[in-house]
Amino acid sequence: MRNPLLAGVLSFLIPGLGQLYNGQILWGVVWLLLTGVSWIGSAGTLGWVVHFIAAYFAYSYAQEHPVRI
Repeated sequence: MRNPLLAGVLSFLIPGLGQLYNGQILWGVVWLLLTGVSWIGSAGTLGWVVHFIAAYFAYSYAQEHPVRI
């Protein structure tokens, strides 16, 4: 079983980690790269936004797909 709260927290701490927890390997790598670029490109301002968005997507995916196949 996937825990949506754990997925969201993991992805908030390190964007992409929640997606990896959910089994979404490609999305995890994409979020990790996107966050790095957004932190560097915007001097941190956009980085926080990407953190919240990644956490939301990890949480919502785990909530919609609670069972691992």
